[in-house]
Amino acid sequence: MKAVTAEINLKALVHNVNVIRGMVPESKIVAVVKANAYGHGLYTVADTLKDQVDAFAVARIDEALSLRQRGIKKPIILLEGFFEQADVPLIAQYDLLTAVHDLEQVEAIEKAQVEKPIGCWMKIDVGMHRLGASPDEISEMKSRLESCPNVKQPLGLISHLSVADTPEFFDYNREQIDYFLEVAKDFKGDLCLANSAGILFWPKSHTKWVRPGVILYGISPFADRVGSDFQLEPVMTLRSSLIAIRKIKKGAKVGYGAAWTAPCDTTLGIVSTGYGDGYPRTAPNGTPVWVNGRIVPSVGHVCMDMMFVDLGPNAQDKIGDKVVLWGKEVPVEKVAALCGTIPYELVCHIMPRVEIANLS
Repeated sequence: MKAVTAEINLKALVHNVNVIRGMVPESKIVAVVKANAYGHGLYTVADTLKDQVDAFAVARIDEALSLRQRGIKKPIILLEGFFEQADVPLIAQYDLLTAVHDLEQVEAIEKAQVEKPIGCWMKIDVGMHRLGASPDEISEMKSRLESCPNVKQPLGLISHLSVADTPEFFDYNREQIDYFLEVAKDFKGDLCLANSAGILFWPKSHTKWVRPGVILYGISPFADRVGSDFQLEPVMTLRSSLIAIRKIKKGAKVGYGAAWTAPCDTTLGIVSTGYGDGYPRTAPNGTPVWVNGRIVPSVGHVCMDMMFVDLGPNAQDKIGDKVVLWGKEVPVEKVAALCGTIPYELVCHIMPRVEIANLS
């Protein structure tokens, strides 16, 4: 019996791509697979989607190089650009595309010795204030990149919406989209703006390229929605088992710090999952867990290797019975909200000791 398994449903992954394609029929799809494909397995996801999407996007060059070495031939975009001048020849050698977000990167490209010109997407800041050219840098960056023999033409334009997942910031998001489209009038190359939330909620942000991230994996980017609200299917199911059953009396204090006191005689189930597997220690009493066709509440502090659930006074559950921590039965979005975080963090934090089971 495996203590914890993360099941990766590859049919659900392909289903989600098809749902997304139906939302953006005029756009090409860039599958964002950074951070080990959001914890779902970089190579497995890329191999599954290599004939389903038009390009891939990663955060760092080592992710891109590993995909090329894996045999992925589709375009690969470096969303953060490169971190040092020595990376530029590698971008050319491995036929990567790079975002260029500041003048230092422009200078590095100008000085580089490359075997062929590299594909560039100039990145502008539309409101995130993280990476991207500011309004007073755009003209110089554009001019230098367009005149640089090391840059393949035409030059593309890319940016990132900061509040697309927060509909109450309607006006601010609209300003960001309008600003991007205004700057884009001077560009002849490809455009890429919409992230997951942009795809779902902001059709005006749908340019020639869109880049779904979390929605590929069946997860909603909105705090008050789950993936199934958009006909998406969760790709990851985190499963475990009951390894002990304990009858306790009313008033019994459970776990480290006596964090939960039984309000009545009841039955505890001990689940072989803990924060050492990536399940959040911050999960409060009452976090839903699926056992034998019903939802039961977690109780007490999550331990490194185990956690408690209240099975109820009349429980008939047995040692070895299966448990779902998140998946179709328990949306990861709901677990994350109770833990004061976002689902991105939970799926990215699956630990190496968790067995990965790919379901085709």
